[in-house]
Amino acid sequence: MEWSNRYKDRIVSADDAVKVIQSGYRVFLTGNVSVPKTVLAALVRRAPELTNVEICQALTIGPADYVSPAMEGHLRVNTLFISANVRKAVQEGRADFTPVLLSEFPLLFKNKILPVDVAMIHVSLPDEHGFCSLGVEVGLTKSPAESAKVIIAEVNEQMPRTLGDSFIHVSRLNHIVPVNYPIPEMAMAEEGDSAVVEKIAGHIAELIPDGATMQMGIGAIPDAVLKFLFHKKDLGIHTELFSEGVIDLVEAGVLTSARKTLHAGKIVAGFILGTKRLYDWVDDNPLIELHRTEYVNDPFVIAQNDRMVAINSAIEVDLTGQVCADSIGPKLYSGVGGQLDFIYGASRSKGGVPIIAMPSTSTLRDGTLISKITVMLKQGAGVVTSRNHVRYIVTEHGVAELYGKTIRQRAQSLINIAAPEFREELTKQARELHYL
Repeated sequence: MEWSNRYKDRIVSADDAVKVIQSGYRVFLTGNVSVPKTVLAALVRRAPELTNVEICQALTIGPADYVSPAMEGHLRVNTLFISANVRKAVQEGRADFTPVLLSEFPLLFKNKILPVDVAMIHVSLPDEHGFCSLGVEVGLTKSPAESAKVIIAEVNEQMPRTLGDSFIHVSRLNHIVPVNYPIPEMAMAEEGDSAVVEKIAGHIAELIPDGATMQMGIGAIPDAVLKFLFHKKDLGIHTELFSEGVIDLVEAGVLTSARKTLHAGKIVAGFILGTKRLYDWVDDNPLIELHRTEYVNDPFVIAQNDRMVAINSAIEVDLTGQVCADSIGPKLYSGVGGQLDFIYGASRSKGGVPIIAMPSTSTLRDGTLISKITVMLKQGAGVVTSRNHVRYIVTEHGVAELYGKTIRQRAQSLINIAAPEFREELTKQARELHYL
């Protein structure tokens, strides 16, 4: 095999690989649970020799030494979605945030808006034809990697081989760092009161018709919804990510993808987050296709799925239907992610059901309980889904259908699904603003 010799010739240590990175370079970093931690650690070791290296990324899971205060002046993160491990640095001004729809994230690199000098990626062992799979993170990585001048690839014996538009040939890899460690596991975290989450999930399940194609965002609520769907028929998946909750539905014969109007018979996603059970299940599984995010999250692709159900979350929603999901007031918290891509795509789908779901309250650090349904968003809050795009808002107290409704009707519907202890004050303030 001709490619085999080329592969061997490009094997280097992580420390040698990162010597290609020079001061002033822009580096793309593969994210989610696919962070190439061996190469990244080598870059942190090299950082004192460098100045003004920009690291572009989306969500990353795991330690973030590369964004510590000691890296100032050497490495600076430019994140296009704020994950927990870089949030403090962004809020303190030691890292940058670039707002962008997830569907357009890869295009910033592909179209040279953000030209990439070096891409650091994480792939599976090559197959007999010399193709490595991008494994658990395809969507946000493939186009940026292809646009880079140089690719450093961590080739992991334990990276699952996912199928779809997920492959890169070894001839494209300039520096190869062989590794052998487990892919980090990330179970969907519990968000507050599990009883509240289950009530919300139950309401959402009632909105999902047989034959629906579903998108699930990150978190306990979308994951909990799956447990309420075992009585449904012929469900499908078209989503930016999924977790192991789908396995049980597939094995129960519920999630067949048979009635999908796009990629029938296939589960389509951009990346996966989960446990070893999920990674073993997706390995070389022809049921699963991972594709580029500019395709998966394109609203006009999403809309080709009839009965498209989108499930996303929010930080707060005002009485006109504006959805804030990326900041707490002016304090940047996350990013738009794929919310608007899927909310709009589902709204354009035949029989589509675009859902924003959240608990009706949250608790501040000092123990104060606040309503997540508010008369007005906090000053400086970012609107992710506009009042013109919103359709369904779901809390543990029920469902508010806002599409085609007046401000008066919206305000009353949202007050009805707010926590009971806040409804009187919300009504009073709504009247003062002449919403009611």
